[in-house]
Amino acid sequence: MKHTFSISAIAMAAALCASSVQADDGTFEFHGYSRGGPVFSTSDGVKGRFQLGGDMQGYRLGNEGDNGIEIDLIKTFKTAGANYKVQYMPAKWNSGNVGTEQAFVEVSGLSFAPEAKFWVGQRRLRLQDIHILDYILLNYGDNQGAGVTDIPIGGAKLGLGLFTADKFDQASVKGVEATRFNADISDIATNPGGKLRVLMTAVNGSGLAHTSNGAGISLVHNQSDFLVKGLNNALFLQTSNGHARIDGEFEGIDGVSAGKTSTRIADSLSWQMGAFGGQTVLSYQTNKDDKTGVETKDTSIGGRISYAFSKNFKLLVDAATTTRSGNGPDQRLDKLTIAPTLSVGPDFYSRPELRLYVTMSNWNDAAGAANASSFGAGGKTSRTVAGVQYEIWW
Repeated sequence: MKHTFSISAIAMAAALCASSVQADDGTFEFHGYSRGGPVFSTSDGVKGRFQLGGDMQGYRLGNEGDNGIEIDLIKTFKTAGANYKVQYMPAKWNSGNVGTEQAFVEVSGLSFAPEAKFWVGQRRLRLQDIHILDYILLNYGDNQGAGVTDIPIGGAKLGLGLFTADKFDQASVKGVEATRFNADISDIATNPGGKLRVLMTAVNGSGLAHTSNGAGISLVHNQSDFLVKGLNNALFLQTSNGHARIDGEFEGIDGVSAGKTSTRIADSLSWQMGAFGGQTVLSYQTNKDDKTGVETKDTSIGGRISYAFSKNFKLLVDAATTTRSGNGPDQRLDKLTIAPTLSVGPDFYSRPELRLYVTMSNWNDAAGAANASSFGAGGKTSRTVAGVQYEIWW
């Protein structure tokens, strides 16, 4: 059962933390993320979420149809023996209750391992995402656990984590026990401007459906100044099976869902060259249910470009084509969003942004039938949605 908290209580906690800054030599940090805004041109409640269900298919601009906020409160203490910090992140999305995204304590600066950071609690360990999809490809946090990061190994760094199926607001399903171990090796120099990261996952448990374990490995190579100066490239190779999810987290630990065998290859370009910025995605992923043997194959190709006409006005264009095959007739969905945008700066990642957007999506009959309870309702094969959205992080 999720705990609920009032907004006033959260604000009071933040004020108390802030007022304690003078009581020690540490610091107080206040970070967060929020997005939201009205959708105007919908007649039947469909405000977005035009996607076929694949991990890499949720092109988010003008397509999220949601509202939410996450507040990150961090208090750091410095002592003669070591440093430590307390981090708490409440979040509220749409009509749900306020829940806990992060709540952990970290200790660093220990005499025997001055660079390492030891932590206990529930911590996000979101290692690398693709922003235009709002999807984390390497991600091993979000459960109760303990671990260490930033252990130096040569020129690289090692992180280790051990997790249970519990979360801060929610215990694991009765009769289900699951343990996950992750090892993250980062900053492996490969070539000028290039670095490799490796994330390994191992799961073991009882009361899980079909199988009781799982394993996975992800590799990502990041290359700066790829082909030309200012162009960056990220290449992902990932595979997993059983109750290890392809991104590094748990897969199907509710005692009912079987695990999956998944593979993914993805590539993403990103750049900022003068007034012109953007990001692209090309991916192919397979998912095979370990119990039924049903396999789906998802492709995704698309991108978002940003062009700044002035310091505070830019035009965003987001376009994508996605497909799904292997479970019934082949599905296809095409999406285009155009968004004149006010921003505090001209770059692709300048935030906050205030966007007026129009999203046009169309799909084939197979995609409509597979999504008859959402955007395909009534036999529709296209929709146009318009709205205003803000996005901010700090």
